[in-house]
Amino acid sequence: MLELAVLGLLHASPLHGYELRQRLKATLGTFRAFSYGSLYPTLRRMRDAGWITDEEGDAEVLAGAPALTGRRGKVVYRLTAEGKERFQELLGEAGPSSWEDETFGVHFAFFAQTAPEVRLRILEGRRTRLEERREGVRTSLARTRERLDTYTLQLQEHGLESVEREVRWLTELLETERRAAPAVHPPAHPAHAPPTAPPGPPAGPRPAP
Repeated sequence: MLELAVLGLLHASPLHGYELRQRLKATLGTFRAFSYGSLYPTLRRMRDAGWITDEEGDAEVLAGAPALTGRRGKVVYRLTAEGKERFQELLGEAGPSSWEDETFGVHFAFFAQTAPEVRLRILEGRRTRLEERREGVRTSLARTRERLDTYTLQLQEHGLESVEREVRWLTELLETERRAAPAVHPPAHPAHAPPTAPPGPPAGPRPAP
């Protein structure tokens, strides 16, 4: 998740370490608590893999990164060609790992750069996962409602409402995505059309009698 977020942000532009941290916090903070302690080991691993570079110097001269205000570190992170390939590879992943709570939000943050068919698979998978969760909560509530105190019951019902709200949101997104999908046009020559007669020999002068 963090790898995808770093690659996605650097794909837009090179960034100072401080600016990268701030943008990661804005991107990931909506979906989970972001630990700065996990960032720098991830950056070192990505650098060793050849996906990013980190250089010290003036950002505007070095990499065209946004101007930095205040007294901050001057390391600038920039995406390499291999990093761009890795970013596209991660964008194309649409399996169960992209439907989970911690990863779906990050994939969604870069949907503008994701292929339409991949967006549909991720949205459908996420909705299915939440529908399963919703049914589990409903079943649990039906079994235990009489034994729960008022506050625990309200907490369970609040969780159920949150899941139902996200399922509705995903359904609306899926409808929008499908409406925007390009229509598949029928072939210009249907398969049942009669075959065209092969052309005859070219016309020439008729032989004399």
